[in-house]
Amino acid sequence: MLAHAAIGKLFNIPTILTTSAQQGPNGPLPKEILEMYPDAPLIKRQGEVDAWDNADFRAAVHATNKTQVVMAGIVTDVCTTFLALSLRAEGYSVWANVEASGTTTALIRDVSNSRMQAAGVQLVSLFSIVCDLMRDWRAKIGSEQVLPWLDQYYPVYGDLARAHAGAVEDGTIIPGEAGLI
Repeated sequence: MLAHAAIGKLFNIPTILTTSAQQGPNGPLPKEILEMYPDAPLIKRQGEVDAWDNADFRAAVHATNKTQVVMAGIVTDVCTTFLALSLRAEGYSVWANVEASGTTTALIRDVSNSRMQAAGVQLVSLFSIVCDLMRDWRAKIGSEQVLPWLDQYYPVYGDLARAHAGAVEDGTIIPGEAGLI
């Protein structure tokens, strides 16, 4: 969830925060996310389960002038699915981060993901989102910015990059690998 939230910071993406009921069972957003985005719109819905049913949230989305939405929610089958379907119905291209939402069973996850996919929602991983937004390791937001971000939020990739760098530095590249770099 924190890694998903940090994508907006990495790529300077307009970010909208929302909660369904601050005093309800889902409670407020984690303070780490609020601290990441002190100036982002925080829409405190009054109980609407589908964020799209809230006029302030819709206005905040419209104000971004974006046609693509990268999103996640606390639970896949409600928070993520309901909003993703509403956004698709409004014509948005929607990328749902399958790693930043959760649910109680594999069956519920699979049914919810199938429902979103059937509506044209792109089901994507954290790493896929980051690489799709970056597009090229040489980009303005490229390896210099993305590798440290991956090391923090996707540490297995940081381990891979360190192992590769170590092999290059000490000359342990094997012949087959040497042809790849």
